[in-house]
Amino acid sequence: LALRLLAGPGGLHLVTWNVGTASPPPDVTSLLQLNLQDQEMDMYVIGLQEVNSKIVNFLSDMAFDDPWSIFFMNVLSPLRYVKVSSIRMQGLLLLVFAKQPHVPFIRDIQSQFTRTGLYGYWGNKGGVTTRMSVYGHTICFLNCHLPAHMENAGQRLDDFERILEMQQFEGEKIPNVLDHDVLFWFGDLNFRIEDYGLHFIRESINNSRFSLLWEKDQLNIAKKKEPILQEFMEGPLKFKPTYKFDLYSNDYDTSGKKRKPAWTDRILWRVKHLLQLASEAGEMPEEEAISVSLHSYISHMSYGISDHKPVTGTFVLEMKPLPPVPLVRLHPVGNWDAEQDATVRYSTAPEFPSSAWDWIGLYKVTFKHANDYVMYAWVQDNEISSEEDAKQVYLSAEELPATGGEFLLGYYSNTMQSLVGISQPFQVWG
Repeated sequence: LALRLLAGPGGLHLVTWNVGTASPPPDVTSLLQLNLQDQEMDMYVIGLQEVNSKIVNFLSDMAFDDPWSIFFMNVLSPLRYVKVSSIRMQGLLLLVFAKQPHVPFIRDIQSQFTRTGLYGYWGNKGGVTTRMSVYGHTICFLNCHLPAHMENAGQRLDDFERILEMQQFEGEKIPNVLDHDVLFWFGDLNFRIEDYGLHFIRESINNSRFSLLWEKDQLNIAKKKEPILQEFMEGPLKFKPTYKFDLYSNDYDTSGKKRKPAWTDRILWRVKHLLQLASEAGEMPEEEAISVSLHSYISHMSYGISDHKPVTGTFVLEMKPLPPVPLVRLHPVGNWDAEQDATVRYSTAPEFPSSAWDWIGLYKVTFKHANDYVMYAWVQDNEISSEEDAKQVYLSAEELPATGGEFLLGYYSNTMQSLVGISQPFQVWG
């Protein structure tokens, strides 16, 4: 995420929220921390649970997108974030957005899902995963909804391990979940606070003495015993337990069930090379290629649409960029007028695997995802010249936007299933 001189830190903002089948709230400025002037994120990763899987918005132009995906695209695309990945398994949704300049360096994107609820027949519990290479480093995001109830801590761990085993990606070079350089694990993990009574838990929360409850948190207990969990890090739980609230309030459950508050909603991460360093203790560690530091781990009490409060983790990833040059460079030739055929000039890196199915799209500068083009042209069908170092492709005037405006060009690789080159913005004259 390192476009600051192609090195240095990049900001990643991760959201987990059990939305309890609600519709999106009117505003997510504070949830996405869009109001922090000094801190522009490079990537947003949004993991939701209990998204209403019955509603399909056929009135939208994206009939297969759910209201939450459309909502976050509408919020983030004007700020020039592009949706690079989304996966949905009934109530579980995982969205990944990246700032436009980073998009060509996010490659090998794959998603997987594993159902665990009710013997795997229903997707009401389980995990969805998206993996990718970011500037040459492998990163994996795993959004889980694990079984509920105090007595099911063992089942939660079994399901987590099953999800890790079941998630296989395609391709020889693609590692499994635990072999990624960085793995983020988050979601409604449903771990509860053991032993203590409701009164003691509520008093501790009211007095902000959260540390009294940490040692009875089932995930913290399991971490002491389970080697796989010891490989994960988590920030301190310095916020109120995020479950279970009355809707549209900051009051814990006042219903007859009076559920005990719990830190069900969590964000953890695991850095592979730190484990290798630990196992090779005594040897000189090589300079780390990627490091992850947590800048904030908080809940957002102002959101009341669900009985869970959302939790966010803001991270800085520092990485040595491996491929600092995009696979494809492209730009418009001359000034573009909407009434004349236009020409695009592009060049590819030597290792780029071009295909007859590659295309170049013309996009508004606030485009939402790779298929959100105004028009496109097949690269090979529309080629008009080919030199040693560059090729030219024409776009027909009939399809150019008659009103003109500010646009950019994107080269979509069929082999890599992603945008591998994006031009600078330019003007089309109407």
